[in-house]
This record gives sequence, structure tokens and C-alpha cells, in this order.
Amino acid sequence: MGEKVVGVIGGSGLYELEGLAEISKVEVETPFGRPSDAYITGQLGDVKMVFLPRHGKGHHVSPSDINYRANIFGMKKLGVELIISVSAVGSMREDLHPGEIVVVDQFFDHTKTRPKSFFGEGLVCHVHFADPICQDLADGLYSASQAVGAKAHKGGTYLVMEGPQFSTRAESRIYRQWGVDVIGMTNLPEAKLAREAEICYATLALVTDYDCWHESEEDVSIEGVLTVLKNNVASAKQIIRKAVEELPEQRSCTCGSALRDAILSDKSLVPKEVVDELSVLVGRYF
Repeated sequence: MGEKVVGVIGGSGLYELEGLAEISKVEVETPFGRPSDAYITGQLGDVKMVFLPRHGKGHHVSPSDINYRANIFGMKKLGVELIISVSAVGSMREDLHPGEIVVVDQFFDHTKTRPKSFFGEGLVCHVHFADPICQDLADGLYSASQAVGAKAHKGGTYLVMEGPQFSTRAESRIYRQWGVDVIGMTNLPEAKLAREAEICYATLALVTDYDCWHESEEDVSIEGVLTVLKNNVASAKQIIRKAVEELPEQRSCTCGSALRDAILSDKSLVPKEVVDELSVLVGRYF
């Protein structure tokens, strides 16, 4: 498939990736406006890396204000085929401790205001999303976690809330009754858009706190989150490097053909300007 191109979207505390060679900064225009920041590209061995700070450099974009469509479209435009998402989360389980990592395999969308699709204006697509992460990529991240000695858990449900406020105590208790494992504010619609863009997507969820449900632990605070996050981010960087080293030459999953049977619109009736605007995503199907 030629040179592998791996994207990394960093959340709170992860704004850059050390160890890259041939580093450059790339501004990308998209039909959906400006991404969170310029993309940082570089080489990690024989793999091209594309890094984007989800909240912008200096953390100036709130979770609900992130331009997720522009971020993922920009990744696609730069040739990215796999995205490793790094996200700080709260634990909703007694046995998921702050400082540990969860390689999640499910999401629960509890957001309310965010655009969730590239499609709609003249072109309707319905991608499969029963399994919202790329299991091959997730397995690679979990194996890499074990290899570097990180305390990681395989599988788990990530509830994505709107934010930017943290949960109330009542909300936190109810979310636990729903059976979710971690809670955060950023991985949806990011994962949905990655699927529409036919990009493999998996998440390293960095546990920083117990939200506010835990009776014997302090409620979530920015100071506490940042203290735990510093060590978590160091582990995440090790995991990313190891996982990238072990990537197979070609993808064997179905992520790369997610749109093949998803386009419901009569292609002969889709306006040319829509096809042209979204050619990075759908060009090969028209």
C-alpha cells in the first residue's frame, strides 16, 4: 500500500510527539473550516506520522467546540489510514484506577450539539458502526501496552458526554448503572467521522480520576487530573512508538472500504459540486 501513514490525535496533556525526524508543519484547508491546529508531520522509522493536538496548541478549544469534521477530513487529505486517539477519561469502575489505560472497544454517544457526519446535503451515507473501533489497531495498541509495561485493560465502553463541565454526582451514578467503563468528552463524533473517512481508529483512554461517584476518593479536579495525566502521557507515547513499529504492511480490516455499500443516494443524481467537495472521501466511488 506504499508508505504507511499514521495519524495521532492528542488530547489533554499530549500536544506533540517526540522522536520524529523530518518534521514539518502543514496547514490544511477543508470544506468544513479550519482544523484545531496545523498538522505536524514527520517520520518514525519507515512510517509517516501526522500529529494533531485536538484542543489546539496551548489547549484553547473546548471539547464541544472542536471542529471534528475538519480534523478528520484534514487527516484523510494528508493520506492518513490509521488514527490513534489519545484521550483523558474518568473511571466509572472501582478496578480501573487513575494512572491506568483502557483500550476501549465501544462508545456510548451522550453528546447533543455536534455535527456527526460529512454527508447529508445531496449525498446520504449510512456506514456500519456496530463495532466503532478498528479491532486490529486496538489489538496492536494493547500488545504494545503490555510490551512497554503499562497497566492496560483490553476493551471497555467509553461514554462521551458533552461537557465542558464535569458530571454532576447524580449523572455520574446513573452512568455507572448504564454499565459504562470510562467517561470523557472527545471521542465522538471523532470515531464516527473516521469510519466515514475509511480510516482505522482506536483509542488509548488515559484514566485520570474517578469522576465524582467514588465515596472515598476526591472529586475530579483539574489539578488532580494534570498530575496523573503527566505519567499517563509518557506511557502513551511509548505505546504509540511500539505499536507503530509493529504495524503490518497492509490493512486486513474492513475500515478501508466502509463506504463501499454505505452510499444510498442515486449516484447519477448527486450534485457534481457535492462530489467535488467530498472527493477526498468518495471520489473513488463516483
